[in-house]
Amino acid sequence: MTRVIHTGDTHVGYRQYHRPERKRDFAAAFEQVVDDAVADDVDAVVHAGDLFHDRRPDLGDIMATLSILRTLDDAGVPFLAVVGNHEAKREGQWLDLFESLGLATRLGDEPVVVGDTAFYGLDFVARAQREGFEPDFEPHDAPHTALVTHGLFEPFDFGEWDPTEILEPADVDFDALLLGDNHDPGTVEVDGTWVTYCGSTERASAAERDERGYNLVTFDGDVDVRRRGLDTREFVFVDIELGEGEGIDRVLERVGQYDLDEAVAVVHVEGEGEPFTLAEVEEFALDRGALVARVSDDRETPEETEREVTFADPDDAVRERVRELGLSGAARDIDETVRASKVADSNVDTEVESRVRDLVDEGDADAFAGLDPGEGANGDEASCDDGSAEPGLNEDTEPEPDEDTETAAEPDSAAAGGGDAAADGATSGDGSTDGTLEEFL
Repeated sequence: MTRVIHTGDTHVGYRQYHRPERKRDFAAAFEQVVDDAVADDVDAVVHAGDLFHDRRPDLGDIMATLSILRTLDDAGVPFLAVVGNHEAKREGQWLDLFESLGLATRLGDEPVVVGDTAFYGLDFVARAQREGFEPDFEPHDAPHTALVTHGLFEPFDFGEWDPTEILEPADVDFDALLLGDNHDPGTVEVDGTWVTYCGSTERASAAERDERGYNLVTFDGDVDVRRRGLDTREFVFVDIELGEGEGIDRVLERVGQYDLDEAVAVVHVEGEGEPFTLAEVEEFALDRGALVARVSDDRETPEETEREVTFADPDDAVRERVRELGLSGAARDIDETVRASKVADSNVDTEVESRVRDLVDEGDADAFAGLDPGEGANGDEASCDDGSAEPGLNEDTEPEPDEDTETAAEPDSAAAGGGDAAADGATSGDGSTDGTLEEFL
């Protein structure tokens, strides 16, 4: 028998909503998974990609991840993983660094046997490289087999790759496909193979309303997949349908019915009623203790109504305008690199050239195709909470906004997150550190 935790899409380093608290939340969720693995004495932790949110994690993210992986190593629990689309680099991968330190095993064509199960890995494969794809897995003699990979597979929502295109040409018969990329968990059986998504460990988008967690997978004759939840920051979803004549008073009344202390408040308004400013609702929620407030109003407005732009989050206003231009995915990526990434001004031209070369090398012509105004990368209107286009619940590899750049409404980080020391790694008075996770975030 082999028992493993199947996790993925941890997105360590994601500074969601520009808040250092949210960045710490993503690392803390990954730490919970590891703590559960040690407490339950599982045979391994299997990570299905997107360990990091960005291919350029900062030093604090790397050190926090090292601290978490050392917890597993100290307990003798192997960490097996593949590379996802968010963290993928052109050459050496971050997993290679962790493997060189003895803290991880990067899965590939050769089997890694844990207990009585052989694990294989397949890093994220770009769409342009999937046609005629022929895997070449080495043989094994273990009773069970599992393939770990990252991508959007059918028959799940937003699926764009049939898993039988991997299973049928493979020389290995897999009992299970352990997947990452789709942030919603789910399990189905495809031609005798269990195909399962573990989901993300934190909410990377307000669209992810269900509880976050991971899978506990047992190989013992059959394959048993069970879901476990994680204790993550609360998201309070307030859905309001306004009637004729109703307006801001009704909205504030509904929002005021919820406990918003340290929560992310997500308010969605539809129906009829009187117009109001989104900033007024955001300020109301923040005054009642919300860490973050996001408000959307999907009601139809008269065409002659003049567009009103508030400064609750000017970045959102800019991104909304960019979406309306109908730019291609490549153009949006360049826009983010120039306008809001971590790249130093002096290196922007080099980085843009590198990104375009990557797209050309991948041969993905769709990346340069224009979109209808307002549409996402696959023609839908879904988007990450940082405003970047995403295929369904899978985020594109958009760079993170510069952590030294705050929005107009974001309070000083010292007041919001305990100061720079809390956000970037506190030290004691003598300059020493205590090796805790908080030290690095």
